[in-house]
Amino acid sequence: MQSTTRNRAIVGTLVGLGILGGATGLTVAQADPAQQQTPPRPPAAVLQQPVLSIDSATKAAQAALDAAEAKGQRVTVSIVDRAGNERVRLTGDGAGPQSGESAKRKAFTAVAWGRATSELGKQATGDGATLRDIPGTLFLGGGVPVTAGSPIAGIGVAGAPSGDLDEEFARAGLQAIQAELR
Repeated sequence: MQSTTRNRAIVGTLVGLGILGGATGLTVAQADPAQQQTPPRPPAAVLQQPVLSIDSATKAAQAALDAAEAKGQRVTVSIVDRAGNERVRLTGDGAGPQSGESAKRKAFTAVAWGRATSELGKQATGDGATLRDIPGTLFLGGGVPVTAGSPIAGIGVAGAPSGDLDEEFARAGLQAIQAELR
């Protein structure tokens, strides 16, 4: 009988430790780095694309907003990913209500073509269909791409009295994270 009670106590202790290890995520295999496996590679049909981290996107947006405020400008800054999904938006005090959508569209245009919107705007002229006809784009100065081998994000600024100023502020945001992209 004592042997049965002792066996139950040992089994109970081992089960308890197993549950505790599972709950904390610690296992014997994790204790030995040599036994850890590398994550499986995705299937050949699956592509992985780099994404600008939220910390870097926030840092870039704040730097762009700071540059605008230093010159007394009321703007909105938008950072979008490669697909045009907004990652960060900072709206400065007093920025116009139209500036948010404009900043987002400038950022998307810059990342979609991998060039500043001021450059692209020069090509979106003429009769007939042009780049301007693509939904969600805006070919006014103020959008710059963020590249890490290829375009991974866009920074758009809107609200200053000229696209040149908006682009200056967007470039200040890009400059703030440039070293992190290498």
